[in-house]
Amino acid sequence: MLVDLLVEQGHVELLVRAASRGAWSCAKAAARELGKMAEFERAQGVLEPFVEVGWEPARWAAADLMLQAGRIQQALDWVRPEDADLASEHVCHDFAELLVKAGQVDDAIAVLTPRLDRGWLLSALVELTEGQNRDERVLDLLAPKAERARSARGEERWNLDASNAQDLQGQVLERAGRVDEAVRVLRADIAAGRFLVQNTLTAYAELCQRNGRMDELRELGIGEHAHVGLPYYARALEERGQADEAENVLRRFTAADEWGRFRWPLIELLWRQGRIAEAVEVGRPTFDHHDACLLDGVIHLLSEAGRFDDALAILDERDAEYIDEHASWFHTNRIGLLGEAGRYEEALAYAKTLPTDVYGLTSSTAWILEQSGRVDEALGLLRADADVQAWEVAALLIKHGRAEEAMDNMPSFAELRAASRWG
Repeated sequence: MLVDLLVEQGHVELLVRAASRGAWSCAKAAARELGKMAEFERAQGVLEPFVEVGWEPARWAAADLMLQAGRIQQALDWVRPEDADLASEHVCHDFAELLVKAGQVDDAIAVLTPRLDRGWLLSALVELTEGQNRDERVLDLLAPKAERARSARGEERWNLDASNAQDLQGQVLERAGRVDEAVRVLRADIAAGRFLVQNTLTAYAELCQRNGRMDELRELGIGEHAHVGLPYYARALEERGQADEAENVLRRFTAADEWGRFRWPLIELLWRQGRIAEAVEVGRPTFDHHDACLLDGVIHLLSEAGRFDDALAILDERDAEYIDEHASWFHTNRIGLLGEAGRYEEALAYAKTLPTDVYGLTSSTAWILEQSGRVDEALGLLRADADVQAWEVAALLIKHGRAEEAMDNMPSFAELRAASRWG
């Protein structure tokens, strides 16, 4: 957050200064921003101290800068694994990513190919090759992995890492313009129970929704996999002007489902139609549940709609037992809602009634003070609490145009490490 604020306000020199004190996050951002301004040598100078002590992220950031500067071969040689077979998965992924940026897509595929039994690297292959005219090659690599995923359930291989292979196969078929094939393959796999994880159902539902496949969506949405498919089917109906039908099917399934799995999509549907009171009532039976509680979601929706008093009224309906079990969440949300409603003095008075060890109380109270224009009081409150981290004070200063003061008073990276606040 602190680094983002400095970048947003254009404080590159302050980032450079913080980097010289050993703050890697600031160094990374400074180098990135200097690179955007084509100040490549200076950016490399910011990274150099970190590279010299063997900090790997700095070495990769330096390679990115070389690439931006047009020094492609130097960038690749800088981070090329000495022995690709022995290199870690993350090194191979990062090197493949750099190769794609350098326009060497086939080399990137070759780096990843021996490691495609790992689901996250299979995803990386699909992501890195998007728009690179390599879909047929990628589909060839995905095919045996998808077959393994199809047979995993029957063979009770529940820990198969690349269980996402079918989802990815469908994704690449779709982007290659073979939507009918993608739908047909996933539909058949699901009907036969030849998949391992729920994400495959989600991928199929999203594929059908994106491509307007209403018959398949209806089949998924009201069948044995309704817990995944119904929200997508209902949303597709709504988008086609059939909101009444969407509401009816959601209400029917909600009434029959003891777990409350369909309440949230019904709440969202009613909310989009401006039927806020009805939406709240759909969620109300869950407000005191330990599991599948929709209270937080409803409070958030009311807050987004500017209905802070309604949100507060729902909070205040909670009994003492609930408040005791969810003390931090309840109290900080109540303070925040009072603040959003502009009831600053009431929020501060309420905060004073609470035990000082309520998690987040100091930060919530400081936010109220800030919103009411009492920035120095907010700073004093934050500084007086030993549990408040230095970046919170600095962030508040930066937001109010006091970036120099913020960075001058930030502890060095070494001091933060010594205080066990970072790393």
